Amino acid sequence: QVQLVESGGGLVQAGGSLRLSCAASGRTFSTIAMGWFRQAPGKEREFVAAISKSDTAYYADSIKGRFTISRDYAKSTAYLQMNSLKPEDTAVYYCASDGQVVDLMIRNGENVDYWGQGTQVTVSS
Repeated sequence: QVQLVESGGGLVQAGGSLRLSCAASGRTFSTIAMGWFRQAPGKEREFVAAISKSDTAYYADSIKGRFTISRDYAKSTAYLQMNSLKPEDTAVYYCASDGQVVDLMIRNGENVDYWGQGTQVTVSS
């Protein structure tokens, strides 16, 4: 069982930055891939970014070049640095983990093993 606790959401103006954190526990951090999803009101959940156990990063086209995913093994924490935020980035952001990074990247996470509780990100225009 993996527990995921997100933090770092909030309200920011367009063009601003936020960094989301996801602290993982319950399993050796190096054995899990980590990812981020988001869900805006009235929309389906969508993949944002993932990072494999070997630190390869993958991104959705909509955020490529603006967001960066990373992980700190000493802290068992994954991060999502979000720059140049746009109003359309407004959503609840969810951290996720899985034994295989591919499960974080397909079918909008329907096969993902573990989820965080979500953190709200609001970007004002």
